[in-house]
Amino acid sequence: MDKIIGMGNALVDVLVLIDSDEVLNDLNLPKGSMQLIDEDTLFNIRTKTAGQKLHRATGGAAANTICALAGLDAEVGFIGKIGTDEFGQFFERTLKKRGIETSLLKCDCPSGVASTFVSPCGERTFGTYLGASAKLCADDLSRSMFEGYSYFYIEGYLLQDHDLIVRAMQLAKEAGLQICLDMASYNVVEAEREFFDMLITKYVDIVFANESEARAYTGKGPEEALQEISSKCSIVVIKTGKSGSLVKKGTEVIRVNPFPVKKVVDTTGAGDFYAAGFLYGLTCGYSLEKCAQISSILAGYVIQTVGTALTKKKWNEIKLNIESVLQA
Repeated sequence: MDKIIGMGNALVDVLVLIDSDEVLNDLNLPKGSMQLIDEDTLFNIRTKTAGQKLHRATGGAAANTICALAGLDAEVGFIGKIGTDEFGQFFERTLKKRGIETSLLKCDCPSGVASTFVSPCGERTFGTYLGASAKLCADDLSRSMFEGYSYFYIEGYLLQDHDLIVRAMQLAKEAGLQICLDMASYNVVEAEREFFDMLITKYVDIVFANESEARAYTGKGPEEALQEISSKCSIVVIKTGKSGSLVKKGTEVIRVNPFPVKKVVDTTGAGDFYAAGFLYGLTCGYSLEKCAQISSILAGYVIQTVGTALTKKKWNEIKLNIESVLQA
């Protein structure tokens, strides 16, 4: 099986279920978005959520994907930056426990924290304090970090540092890796559209986007966006929520229905787990349709729980569902 390495913001997710979206308005956090926040806003969030039940887990888009791949027993690694505080220790300890090869650089800044508000409908909104994770820079990277891997998965949330992303993609290409880019969030795409376009055209082999991200990039609906993006890279995946997903490679177009679920509890990590399922399928040499079906299974399971940490029992159920897909 091919090995996959991811790079992204090393964050600890602190999730809270909210009864209404009023708190989002009070904090000036648009529902469904990811907003970068400063220490003052982080303090305000902690004040407003004091006394509520909080759920802590490793976070960051790429880290979620890599952890999900580890749950499928894939060989994976992760590049990021953490602080020397308790949050950083928690992040590193959790990844190593899951068998992930880590290239975690450290600094004296506080570790990154993603305050995640889960609305009654399951939609999640992030107020992200990047902290140490934002200190990862181009000079921290070396080609040796990428050697021995076949795929490099990178999250669009790193777009705040153009030099870092370009350097990472250059090193990955030099080491012979295929590059996979997740667009991350519609507001990130809107702010960095030209840079996204350069990366996709010049470096990226596989693009993951949801419907709103694809529209922010192309100004078009899913089907037309699929055609446009596929002209610039090898494989395009567009997730369309309750409608499932679209995949295109060359002239082949696949539409896959979502995995049936009884109740959506929290959509945190849905796209990250979808990417994990797809990449897992690719490393195993499965067809595009099988890859997308595995993706739907993983996404379907993670949205039925708070956060992204699934129990061993759930992972066993996922593996049984994957076996059923492969035998069909």
